[in-house]
Amino acid sequence: MGHLDHAAYGWLTPVLSYVMASIGAALGLRCTVRALAATGTSRRNWLLTAASAIGTGIWTMHFVAMLGFEVTGTEIHYNVPLTVLSLIVAMLVVGAGVFAVGYGKDRGRALVLGGLTTGLGVASMHYLGMAALRLHGHVSYDPLTVGLSVGIAVVAATAALWAALNIKSPVAVAVASLVMGAAVSSMHYTGMTAVAVSVSPSDAALPGATALQFIFPLAVGLGSYLFITAAFVALSPTADERAASDSVRSLGERAAAAH
Repeated sequence: MGHLDHAAYGWLTPVLSYVMASIGAALGLRCTVRALAATGTSRRNWLLTAASAIGTGIWTMHFVAMLGFEVTGTEIHYNVPLTVLSLIVAMLVVGAGVFAVGYGKDRGRALVLGGLTTGLGVASMHYLGMAALRLHGHVSYDPLTVGLSVGIAVVAATAALWAALNIKSPVAVAVASLVMGAAVSSMHYTGMTAVAVSVSPSDAALPGATALQFIFPLAVGLGSYLFITAAFVALSPTADERAASDSVRSLGERAAAAH
């Protein structure tokens, strides 16, 4: 068995991955709140932004954490197509959950369906990402711990969507985001405790790309996307602000017409 180190750079990767998960959750929840107050194409666009933010945040969290993952006796490479597929799956399945909540007429049923779908999407992303590992040896999993990690993902996703439906204030959304970030990180590291690696030393070149060749640049790019989206959401007026602006404009037009 190879010795597994889940934090080769100390607290750097766990803390940074938690920050990315929390930012993605905050953006996703804020966009979902905006979506529920909107109609038509505006609702759809906010839900698409929420799905991309949550999916990107979760994926970035996973692979930033994986930058600190090392196995004694072997290098680690990543299969590029599978890694990209894990990102696409994260966005699509999270999107399905978010849209279920955004358009569901029965809020209770939508919450259960959305939480289950999103949670399974998070877990699928994690294990697809793990399937992308290329190393000299064999990776195996403890089924009970894998099941626990999937359960944490579903509970975390359901709680996050409940927050989107019931919590409106920015402060409350921020607190919910920190909780969701902690839950996503817990799911990741619980899943990682299920991993065992039997190393087979070899001088053969591993296929795929190293983390610094592929994962790090992509994570930086997606992290930049999250920060840009955060600025966009922060600067976009809320429905209440638009209504107040329209009211002021209408009063101004009536006053001008009276003169």
